[in-house]
Amino acid sequence: MRLQFLRYLTILFFFTNCTVNYGQLSYVKKLSSDLKEVSGVEHFPNSELLWMINDSGNDPKVFALNTKGKIQSTLYIDGKNRDWEDLTTDNKGNLYVGDFGNNANDRKNLKVYVFSVNNLDHKKNIEPKVIKFSFPNQKKFPPKKKNRYFDVESFFHYNGYLYLFTKSRVKKNYGITDVYKIPATAGKHKARLVTTFHTCDEMSCWVTSADISPDGKKVVLLSHSAIWQFTDFKGDNFMNGKMKKFDLGHESQKEGVCFRDNNSVYITDEKSHGSGGNLYVFTLD
Repeated sequence: MRLQFLRYLTILFFFTNCTVNYGQLSYVKKLSSDLKEVSGVEHFPNSELLWMINDSGNDPKVFALNTKGKIQSTLYIDGKNRDWEDLTTDNKGNLYVGDFGNNANDRKNLKVYVFSVNNLDHKKNIEPKVIKFSFPNQKKFPPKKKNRYFDVESFFHYNGYLYLFTKSRVKKNYGITDVYKIPATAGKHKARLVTTFHTCDEMSCWVTSADISPDGKKVVLLSHSAIWQFTDFKGDNFMNGKMKKFDLGHESQKEGVCFRDNNSVYITDEKSHGSGGNLYVFTLD
């Protein structure tokens, strides 16, 4: 009996003291299994809803959740989820879905779906407008391995344009991200190069999501373990502003970031290897 009691105390001590370490992140909630491959999150200022999507191979659905991470409704988009990677919004109530994931750098059908979330009137099926784009400096599909800089996982809306952040597939140059811009209007567009930024050379430095604050004064880039914040930039040359890196103290397959307000962000990570699939909050200094 005494031995069993000691075993019980040992097990109790272990479980009451074995807590998950989320580093600098504040854990909000485990996301629904419907979002096990969550790849983007977005939030309208002063809204009580978060919007999320899954990436390639999943149904073309957009999920509306409350700020505690519980699904409130699901919208079905008239389009294909070839590789949905990020979400962004504008100040007119439009939500943009980036179908531009391009791991092999061989896509010729890069696009963004856009629709208004105002007055949905409980609609479940959405017919979006479509923005198509291409990179004028890409000549081959795919290009040689040393030139595969055309994967995109991140974007945001600013002053009538969509700013796209590429994800390098070139060994020893994984931290290179090129910033392009296209008009945020339906039709076909040629992406225009704005600038280039270098995080580091490792895969862990891949840029997987981006956002701009509601007041337009901060830009953040997300990787699996860090956030880069840019302030004091001029015009749309965001990367030439003052830069600060935040090590999150937590590594996972983070693929979604959006501003909660001007000083904090929501972050999501994909469920992988038995961890992740969560919603977090991180406060910027």
